[in-house]
Amino acid sequence: MKALLSVFDKIGIEEFATGLHNLGWELLSSGGTAKQIAEAGIPVTDVADYTGSPIMLGHRVVTLHPKVHGGILADRENEEHQQDLIDNEIETIDLVVCNLYPFQAEPSIENIDIGGPTMVRAAAKNHQYVGVIVDPADYDVVLVELTNAGSLSSGTKQMLARKAFAHTAGYDAAIVSWMDDTDQSSDAEDQLPDSLHLTLDRVHDLRYGENPHQTGARYKFTNSSGWWDEATKLHGKEMSYLNLFDTEAAWRLVHSMGDEPTVAIIKHANPCGLATHDDITEAYVRANACDPISAFGGIVAVNREVPLSLAEALSEVFTEVIVAPSFDEAAITKLTEKKNIRIIEANPPGSPLFDMRSIDGGFLVQTSDRIQLDQNQWEIVTKREPTNEEWIDLKFAWRAAARVSSNCIVLAKDRQALGIGAGQQNRRDAGEIAAQKAEGRAEGGACASDAFFPFTDGLDAAINAGCTAVIQPGGSIRDQEVIEAANNAGLAMVFTGERHFKH
Repeated sequence: MKALLSVFDKIGIEEFATGLHNLGWELLSSGGTAKQIAEAGIPVTDVADYTGSPIMLGHRVVTLHPKVHGGILADRENEEHQQDLIDNEIETIDLVVCNLYPFQAEPSIENIDIGGPTMVRAAAKNHQYVGVIVDPADYDVVLVELTNAGSLSSGTKQMLARKAFAHTAGYDAAIVSWMDDTDQSSDAEDQLPDSLHLTLDRVHDLRYGENPHQTGARYKFTNSSGWWDEATKLHGKEMSYLNLFDTEAAWRLVHSMGDEPTVAIIKHANPCGLATHDDITEAYVRANACDPISAFGGIVAVNREVPLSLAEALSEVFTEVIVAPSFDEAAITKLTEKKNIRIIEANPPGSPLFDMRSIDGGFLVQTSDRIQLDQNQWEIVTKREPTNEEWIDLKFAWRAAARVSSNCIVLAKDRQALGIGAGQQNRRDAGEIAAQKAEGRAEGGACASDAFFPFTDGLDAAINAGCTAVIQPGGSIRDQEVIEAANNAGLAMVFTGERHFKH
């Protein structure tokens, strides 16, 4: 039995080569892998000596040879193949162990592996006869089976082959993405690529999906990671599909509000509480006060370390998940008194390049929404300009509205959300819901609308709630009517020229 070993990641390769040698396998190898195996005192034949062909083109051509690929690809039951092997003095190769240049870590032309993927795909194609290993984690599995049974089962070879094809698919997808990133053929910053090549690995099975009759799991991009992969669950039962979905929304919202101490509370992917305050515990108290009924059973995200005082305030409210960059020990002790609360310690979220949603036969793809906060790009359209305090609340409300399902209205004052109307089919209802939840607390505050007011009735809700400043994209054919209504009420109104629908 003959094995060809050529790996970039050499973790465990000496031990694996030793195991194969002890089982009577003949070893072929090349380059650094061959050198490491030989220095460990394990008999190994260099591929160049085996093929009789020198290494060429700065190591670009090593294993690309009929004696290698013929030995891998031959159908052991095909008489014509067997005769070709005899005629060309080619011996069969029964196991290929190969992982690829680290392109994802160091993208460059020279790190685009050619010989490696070719060997891997050849072995995977012929997995009825040939084993292929791309993951060092499989070394022990293979050695145990070879030791106990003398050969690999068809099920193991198929499992390894599937893993091999997934490995090369992810590798090629990474190269395509890199070429898209370095494409200089277009000046458009937000251009979508002609094709998307996504490979994902299942990393976390969930109890079920949104509902018990649905299967759910979390996947991550192959050879990549997000904040979830580095997060630590310090306490609590397993996360559910909706726990993950809502925690993602909460973590992104709290990190979209700037660098000041902020707390967000999410329920069904929408904020029901949001506040910024110099004292993080007071920020939580204010966030919870926005809509305490909806906050029951919600997700809390905090962008500062959680102190004992915040943990004590939080312990009075049933909370599914709390996520923060860190927790002091006293806070953890207090929070863990609640058996079911999940405590997540996490790094800030990244910025996804695309948003994707499945539709029949494919996906809808768009660039991710970015919030523009340069007030020099905005237009004051009313007679009265916002005061400094109103500007602060307008920006706070505008950031929040961008993360609320459309149609939405957000009422805020002193960097605290006081009323949020989310996901309504018309803007008037969204405004009335926000005003109802504010319960008169928005007097002198700001109103944000994620899209323009098509009629004055949406603005009327903000006026009746006591708001004195409004921010909206503008762009309606009735803009002038809305502006006149704002002037008549003594409001300051700002047009951003940019809407933030969220469905």
